[in-house]
Amino acid sequence: MSHQHEWDLESAMAVLQHQTVDAKLWAEAVEWLLLYGPPEIQELLAQASTTATSESFPELKATGYTRDGQPCYDIKAIARSLNINEEEAKEIIARKEFDHETRYFYDKKETYKVQ
Repeated sequence: MSHQHEWDLESAMAVLQHQTVDAKLWAEAVEWLLLYGPPEIQELLAQASTTATSESFPELKATGYTRDGQPCYDIKAIARSLNINEEEAKEIIARKEFDHETRYFYDKKETYKVQ
């Protein structure tokens, strides 16, 4: 089921600006904005996500990039960084693909290296 209709720009931005909001609700608002928000907000959040990932998981390095420049990571490395098994990581990502109606799994042959 798509989350597209569960939020709107005003409600998602209100959650992000609230100082004592529940972490799960905040994460849902960010997720919605990354998927359906205006391009300028998507770009800001993508940059913040990249920074947060590199600071929180310095061992996690992109193994390639999609055509549109999104970083790709090895599923084994993701699982190790999150202290979960590979199957659980695959299930989480597959669920996100279904919920978001977006593709997240890419074969290495479909990714590009930035030099």
